[in-house]
Formats: sequence, C-alpha cells, structure tokens
Amino acid sequence: MDLDRKDFNGACHCGTIRFRVHLSEGLRSARRCSCSMCRMRGAVAVTAKVGDLEITAGADALTLYQFNTLVARHYFCSQCGIYTHHQRRSNPSQLGVNVACLEGVSPFDFSAVTVNDGVNHPTDGKAGSGLAGVLRFEPASDR
Repeated sequence: MDLDRKDFNGACHCGTIRFRVHLSEGLRSARRCSCSMCRMRGAVAVTAKVGDLEITAGADALTLYQFNTLVARHYFCSQCGIYTHHQRRSNPSQLGVNVACLEGVSPFDFSAVTVNDGVNHPTDGKAGSGLAGVLRFEPASDR
C-alpha cells in the first residue's frame, strides 16, 4: 500500500454515491475517534480539505446526519447506509473520508491506526493529549 498516494476514486457499498478525492496527507492521516458517533460507526478515516472531494454521482442520495453541537456533518448513502465522509468538528475546513470507500483500500490494510480522543474534544475546552490509543490489526497466520 502506498501511504503517500493522494488521489482516489471512491464509492459507497451499492455504488449510488461515487466521488473523487484528493487526500491532503495521503493515507498517512488514517485514524479513528472515540466519540459516541465514531465508536458506533467504527470507520477508519483519512483527511481531505473541504473542496477536494467531488461527488461525481448520487449527490441526491447523500443523507446528512448531525448531533450535539451540529458542527460536524456526517454523510451517508440513503440506499445502502454506508458512511462516505464527514466535515470535521475539530477542523471544519477538513473532511474525514471513509477509507473503506476508496478504491483499492481496506481498513485492514493498516496494521495500526491512531485513535483520537473524541470524548474529551479539544473544542470543548477539555485538556488532554488528544490521543485515546492505537487500534491494531494482526492478520491470522493462515491468511
């Protein structure tokens, strides 16, 4: 896997939502978050700037979900329910893009993924390291 690759095509599970994206840090920004939404969603996200993700098909099928402060904007396919991307609360000029939606990329391609502390969110004025931990994937030896 080329961690420095920055340009990808992507889609939701059913293919209704299709997009092109330029990742500002390539795949090196892969992360998870411990906030209530991300804990339940379970996705690995990478960073793109707002404006660097172009919906090429299915924009009318995107569904927006917001909660709590209503700053973050979470987008899902209304047909298959897959989370494709979100506008970040911690930096609204950035998007988090679901790596599982990127062609040729799987969340299981990453042996270790940083988990950000979303429970003690920096915009809430809570102090902390910003790091909740690291999630590791170890493939079975017979794979």
